[in-house]
Amino acid sequence: MKTSKCNLSIACLIALVAIILALPGQLPGQTAPTESSAGKGTSDTRWSVQVDQVDPGNVGLAYSFQIAIYENLLEELKKTEQFPQVFRDGDLKASRVPNLLVLKTTVEKYIPGSETKRAVTTVSGATKLTVRSQLLTHEGKVVFERSVNGDVRFFGSNLRATHNLAHNIAKTIKQSSWSGAGQPPAILTGQL
Repeated sequence: MKTSKCNLSIACLIALVAIILALPGQLPGQTAPTESSAGKGTSDTRWSVQVDQVDPGNVGLAYSFQIAIYENLLEELKKTEQFPQVFRDGDLKASRVPNLLVLKTTVEKYIPGSETKRAVTTVSGATKLTVRSQLLTHEGKVVFERSVNGDVRFFGSNLRATHNLAHNIAKTIKQSSWSGAGQPPAILTGQL
């Protein structure tokens, strides 16, 4: 009885090895051959992005909100993994990157809210932000432009609106027809 179990185990192992060798798939650790896109007429160029400081526009936006939008933008753009590198404004390494886009953010509208009112009632006290976001090439050509909103309506601090805004900007860029690869498309405008 033990010999038949041993023979069965050996037969299963041999069959498994034969199946692995017969399949054209890849073994772990192997890399797939890369296809050249030369015949497709597209470029494999990946664009990096530099996030400029937030322009408060003509709105009385507190400096803490400007900084919070900026820091949240850096974080949210990294999370999308759309850009191989996300640079801060003034980063000297960015000047050496050949395919660099600049994200400019200008505050268009700001409605300060009240955390206390939001905690007491669900119909008032919302903090709302609207910004104009633009992706520009090094030459200044606009390849993406949208008006994006961010707010906090119920629970949370007023600065939570900056996180929601940054998340919406990153999401809008990722979901747009701006692909981040190849040549920048024609200007994309709209509002979210």
